Amino acid sequence: MPDPSKRFARERRTLRLMIRLSCRQRHGQSAGLCAPCQELADYALARLDKCVFHADKPTCANCPVHCYKPAMRERVREVMRYAGPRMLLHHPVLALLHLLDGLRRPRKKF
Repeated sequence: MPDPSKRFARERRTLRLMIRLSCRQRHGQSAGLCAPCQELADYALARLDKCVFHADKPTCANCPVHCYKPAMRERVREVMRYAGPRMLLHHPVLALLHLLDGLRRPRKKF
C-alpha cells in the first residue's frame, strides 16, 4: 500500500502545479502567481491541510464534505477544467495519478 503522506504531498504538488499552469497561461504570469491565483492557492492548500480524511482523502470532486466556500469552489473548478487536460502534456505522471485518485472513495468518517 502506498505511503499516505507521500500521496498527500503529491496532491499538494498537483494542486500547486495546476494553479500555476492556469495562471501562467490564462493570466500571463511568467514567474509566480498573480494575486488572485496566490489567494486561491493559499486557500486551497489550507483546506487540504485541514481535510478530515487525510490518508483516505478522495479527490475534492468526490468528497462528501464540501469544505470550500462556494466562490472558492467555483474558482478551483475553473482551474481544474482548464489545467486538467493540459496537465497530461506538462506533467503526465501527476495527471494520471490524479485521475486514479479520482476513483478512490472515502471511508465513512462521521
